[in-house]
Amino acid sequence: MTKRKNLWAPWRIGYVQGLADKSECFLCKGACKPEDDDNNLVLWRTRYCIIVLNRFPYNNGHLLIAPLKHISDLSEANDDELLEMTKLIRDTQKLLCLAIKPNGFNIGINLGKCAGAGLPEHLHIHVVPRWNGDTNFVRVCSDTYLISQSLTELLDALKQASKKLNLPDLTQK
Repeated sequence: MTKRKNLWAPWRIGYVQGLADKSECFLCKGACKPEDDDNNLVLWRTRYCIIVLNRFPYNNGHLLIAPLKHISDLSEANDDELLEMTKLIRDTQKLLCLAIKPNGFNIGINLGKCAGAGLPEHLHIHVVPRWNGDTNFVRVCSDTYLISQSLTELLDALKQASKKLNLPDLTQK
């Protein structure tokens, strides 16, 4: 008989407890308080969007691109918002390549709870860096993600790398 092993992940309690508290949209909370950007893990702000680090990432560097407007579906976004979100996919990919050098990306949108949306009320795009071999035995066998860097350290690294890119000012506040 195999002895069961535990992987302690005390940082996950915030996520588990937050599942029940849906009183405030974390994307709107982050969008409304530019003075709290570091605490809310906000990387960039643009005219129509906010880019934040996923607080409960699938992989190191997992970013969320969301319109500032609280909408749940692409059909509710205007052309300017859609264009900006698309450009931000490109720009975040460039940034992540410079800062953490992934081998590839998963980029996607989950529309609706049945499609896997953890926050179906606020449209957002996932940009998830991937590396050869990052789906290892821990993920496959125990449904556990290994994240190799703290979120605050990553946010600082991405801000530093942002300064090296020749992008329009993405820090509008």
